[in-house]
Amino acid sequence: MEKPFPTRRQLPHEVPAWVPDGAVYAVTINCKQRGLNSLCHEELATLIRSSAEFRMSRGEWWIHLLLLMPDHLHMLVSFEIGKRMTLTVSQWKAFVAKEGHIEWQRNFFDHRLRGNESFREKASYIRANPVVKGLVEKAEEWPFVWTWPVLG
Repeated sequence: MEKPFPTRRQLPHEVPAWVPDGAVYAVTINCKQRGLNSLCHEELATLIRSSAEFRMSRGEWWIHLLLLMPDHLHMLVSFEIGKRMTLTVSQWKAFVAKEGHIEWQRNFFDHRLRGNESFREKASYIRANPVVKGLVEKAEEWPFVWTWPVLG
């Protein structure tokens, strides 16, 4: 008799109280259907960028880097103090899903950049994604990437 597969444990996405304000997170959000170009279309890319900027204007998050791949996206992002990361990301995903007709995988992956991790190294790793996947020869050629200057 075969054993059933174990159920996947739900990982918390909440920011612990001891994490300093302004912490940067590497967030990856996958489309439900992998292997298809669901995101890298000019009209949808414009929707994703403008909706991300709208939420930045409301102070919900600050995106340092946003890169679209055909079936997922990467962000380096900081969240509003006291606002739940899960709620912020899930509300944004719901809006993009409805307006852009995108089916996302449930949840998302996040990783807080820690003291020994370089923001520049993580950004370079993300920017290299289209090169590694053979979509462009140089990272600078990829059209679906945006950065915003840090407010001072």
